[in-house]
Amino acid sequence: MRWLLQGQPQQSTEGFYSPEAAKTEHHPTHPWYRVMCLTGVDYFSTLGYQPGIAALAAGALAPVATLVLVLVTLFGALPMYRRVAGESPHGDGSISMLERLLEGWTGKFVVLALIGFVATGFVITITLSAADAAKHVVENPFVPSWMHQQVPLTLLLVALLGAIFLIGFKEAIGIAVVLVVLYIGSSLVVVLEGFRLIAADPSLLAGWTGRLNADYASVGAVVGAALLVFPKLALGLSGFETGVVVMPLVRGRPGDDPRHPKGRIENSRKLLTTAAVIMSFMLITSAFVTTVLIPPQAFEPGGEANGRALAYLAHEHLGEAFGTLYDLSTILILWFAGASALAGLLNITPRYLPRYGMAPDWARATRPLTLIFTFICFVVTLAFRADVDAQAGAYATGVLALMTSAAVAVTLSALHKKQTGAALGFGLVSLVFVYTSAVIVFENPSGLQIASFFILGVLVVSVVSRILRSTELRVEQVEIDADARRILRNLAQGEIRFIANHRRRGDIGEYSAKEAAVRRHTHIPPREPVAFLEVFVPDASDFSDVLKVWGVEAGDYPIIRLQSPSVPNAIAAFLLYVRDQTGKIPHVYFEWSESSPIFKALTFVAFGEGDVPPVTREVLRQAEPDPSRRPVVHVGG
Repeated sequence: MRWLLQGQPQQSTEGFYSPEAAKTEHHPTHPWYRVMCLTGVDYFSTLGYQPGIAALAAGALAPVATLVLVLVTLFGALPMYRRVAGESPHGDGSISMLERLLEGWTGKFVVLALIGFVATGFVITITLSAADAAKHVVENPFVPSWMHQQVPLTLLLVALLGAIFLIGFKEAIGIAVVLVVLYIGSSLVVVLEGFRLIAADPSLLAGWTGRLNADYASVGAVVGAALLVFPKLALGLSGFETGVVVMPLVRGRPGDDPRHPKGRIENSRKLLTTAAVIMSFMLITSAFVTTVLIPPQAFEPGGEANGRALAYLAHEHLGEAFGTLYDLSTILILWFAGASALAGLLNITPRYLPRYGMAPDWARATRPLTLIFTFICFVVTLAFRADVDAQAGAYATGVLALMTSAAVAVTLSALHKKQTGAALGFGLVSLVFVYTSAVIVFENPSGLQIASFFILGVLVVSVVSRILRSTELRVEQVEIDADARRILRNLAQGEIRFIANHRRRGDIGEYSAKEAAVRRHTHIPPREPVAFLEVFVPDASDFSDVLKVWGVEAGDYPIIRLQSPSVPNAIAAFLLYVRDQTGKIPHVYFEWSESSPIFKALTFVAFGEGDVPPVTREVLRQAEPDPSRRPVVHVGG
């Protein structure tokens, strides 16, 4: 157990950036082009299977459909994520934008659903990449026949990936740079050789255009068909979310404001733009040469080019030695694509769920999560039989769900800032992604089904965890003003007694009647000084927060008011604070509620209120095991 939980942080990572984080945010930074290679391990690795998927989905139309994908990349996804980089420059991505724009439980449940889609996309990234890496191993002519086992080999690669994280994996940007340069360079060699072959044999190009003319009567028909096929090529859009998540690693300017680092934002936008341009060039050129040079039947399931079109060309036209080198570079970059995805899962889970109180405490530790996600990857691999094509729909569903949410987030942000032109443009991009997502789900519902399992799992674990953790002392720190300190000093001259009050009118008559009722049902001496304790809940969906305390007076009645997501947790935390500050054990007095205990319990979980006295006592019991040092809870009426 100690080994599993080794390295578990004492506090969960914050979600979206807050001003308090400016003092503690320290990350080792690197030039943007090196960080681009880190994101490129995931983004560029799709070249390993994207041309084959395009050819299988669109046939001779693949280059034109890929052109549509490139246009959406450059004029839709890129501007969208450049804006995300400007509004979320601290590695939180587009999910945190929605968290800020959608308040309360609505925002929390939207985030939970998106985390389900993130899990879908990242898990399928691991399994699909491992399956494609295994396919490159199996198809290599130098590999012995006993290794020609697609499913066991894929499971082995997934297990080794999990083992690396169990030992303690740390991404090395230097290795990523080498892998990306090797892979993009060797892919470019294959593409250039393809263009040389096409230029040397005009009949190849004539054969491709002949197939197009046979299938489509006009240019308009070609364009229309390409638009219809585009959703099936959505895998080529993956990688943008990773680009904004790694922004804290991007080196900015020395004088950057930590709250809005313009240098980091500018360099991150260079990263996103350069990666998109490189990928767009490689996508369109690789789709063209593979479609023209490879026989259509080779793309079919079981064909030699299925899921490995560029590798097929490398072996066929550049020799087995170069083909093997290309296979090795592809296997390595696909391997690190899976590592990047697993690192993303291990980052995003503790980033949000523990802060919501919606994950067990051990969810902040890497090793238990690694075991869970590795097991899930095993199940997905077996379910899909390690088939790259079969997993494409599920992968696309996860990727498009995230990109659709990002489009909606930037649209809402533009509307919030009254930027009408930007809102219309991003609204159009949102419609494109909504249409693409709908087509993918309609044609291949397996992706949505898998995402539904992940979302349901996240919701069930979150609700159960929130209930189980409801009696934690979830206050990070106490901020108290001078008036409240003065009231405490006056009370500390004798026994410290508080009367809990649910404020209604807030006039002298309310406090007078409340004091009389409590004194009548308890043992408070008639002239013993008391203060009233009131809690305000601005957002009950929050789990932990700073406890803000301020003092006021209504006539001769001193009142201490607290602001917190939960009434009983706030009272318990404040009583412990008073004990530590004054050295005396404080007392708090409640009246019993007339409502149903079951209803009150549900109200507490949802709204932070409910049956306050017993919950306050339970929070104190868990926080202070020594009864002699525990603040005293009294209930009468």
